[in-house]
Amino acid sequence: MAQKPIRVLIADDHDLVRHGLMTLMETVDDIEVIGQARTCQEAIDLTATFRPEVVLMDLVMPDSNGVDAIRILKQRSPESHIIALTSFDAEDLVEGAIQAGAISYLLKSVSTEELVQAIRDAHQGRSTMSQEATQALIRASRRPDAAAFNLTARELDVLALLVRGLTNAQIADELVISRSTAKKHVRSILSKLGTNNRTEAAALAIQNKLVESKETE
Repeated sequence: MAQKPIRVLIADDHDLVRHGLMTLMETVDDIEVIGQARTCQEAIDLTATFRPEVVLMDLVMPDSNGVDAIRILKQRSPESHIIALTSFDAEDLVEGAIQAGAISYLLKSVSTEELVQAIRDAHQGRSTMSQEATQALIRASRRPDAAAFNLTARELDVLALLVRGLTNAQIADELVISRSTAKKHVRSILSKLGTNNRTEAAALAIQNKLVESKETE
């Protein structure tokens, strides 16, 4: 008895990409495309209706964040295996997609053979990661967080303002504290971060995403 084909849903807002993937899948005997989605909401609706075994999910869609869509997809159809298929390998995207429930992360530069094998592996519950995604996860795992530096909530507030380039006087005004208290917090931050000056502290904070970087007002 012939094995049933793997039922795949393609979610991508670019017509050319979807049609290209559709054409590719038509040449593979053990894969069947059961739907195409142009938005995250379409992907969510089609997944809930057809319960595909594998979803090829772009992460940059016009109506929503692909990572958020993956989270919803897994909640509504936990048996569906999701492959993030995107052009981007930023650490936050890779980390977010995997945490949201994607089993695999591939770049659109992947070869035909690699993509087909990744679909087959996902169907069997096996993960496939592009080299770039693996490196991004390694970098993310080595990235210290605020807790690693033992920064207090108030020190994080001060650090965020320091990153924006504010002086001690401006920090004091912004947080409604005395200038001596602001100076004390800055001194403590430099000590905990192991930096020699404000510039080094700001660079370290941005590099390790200890605070959200904002443009100086």
